Amino acid sequence: MTDLRIGVMYDRDWAPEGLPEFARRAEELGVDDLWVVEDLGWNGGVSAAAVALGATRRLRVGIGITPAPLRSPALLAMELATLARVFPDRLVAGIGHGVREWMEQVGVAPRSPLALLEETITSVRALLRGAKVELEGREVRLDGVKLVHPPAEPPPVVAGVVRPRSLELSGRVADGTLIAEGHGPRDLENIRALTARGGAGAGHTLTVFSFCHVGDDPDEVARTLHPHTEGHGGWLGRPQDEVFTVSGTASEAAEDIGALGAAGADTVVLRVVGGEPLRQLEAVLGALGR
Repeated sequence: MTDLRIGVMYDRDWAPEGLPEFARRAEELGVDDLWVVEDLGWNGGVSAAAVALGATRRLRVGIGITPAPLRSPALLAMELATLARVFPDRLVAGIGHGVREWMEQVGVAPRSPLALLEETITSVRALLRGAKVELEGREVRLDGVKLVHPPAEPPPVVAGVVRPRSLELSGRVADGTLIAEGHGPRDLENIRALTARGGAGAGHTLTVFSFCHVGDDPDEVARTLHPHTEGHGGWLGRPQDEVFTVSGTASEAAEDIGALGAAGADTVVLRVVGGEPLRQLEAVLGALGR
């Protein structure tokens, strides 16, 4: 667990103007990563990543996630390349299917979500490596596109996916897999098996998001987490009490993080809920000895 990275999410409900100071404070506390969110109607992921990178010196910033239907692969690669050149080795790019209903709202729902995600990730990774891309796919068409300024070190491109076929796809085409909130240690064994079936090697990383609330009163902790675990349980199709969280006292939360690391997580990203998120984060990091 010594190599386990600890990250924190800047929640989509928090005002964008608070991001620079939050990022600076999180960096001072010693977290490894800060993850920003791109959901329809909330914030732009690339612009939020740029804000967080510009406000900090060391912090690695992840985008979780850019929906493939909403993004031209060529434009996305251009945006990522710019950030990767200005802030080398400090960016992780997450790409996923996006929420189907949201994609329908803006008229970009694909005929084949799996084909679109595979073609997007494959072409973005190739463009970031400086390749000239010719692709006549089911969903993506690129006719001799090449970046003029590719980064010297391309950022990792990870797939934010949940379902089995998508997890296999991630193992086949992405540098890592981003796992949504609610998945616990028992889930990670199956996720590893599915990405391995797709061809993932030893370098394929697992980044796990987790709801987090730290407090000494178990009832208060449960009340605070309830609306989040209830909604997420419905989305995942599992009972609310099976939605994994990093929660309880600071030492209990640290044990939860350790369990994720022991099960194969390379990075654990805390989505802190309730008041004073930085205080909660500080307590967890202290319990982890950081």
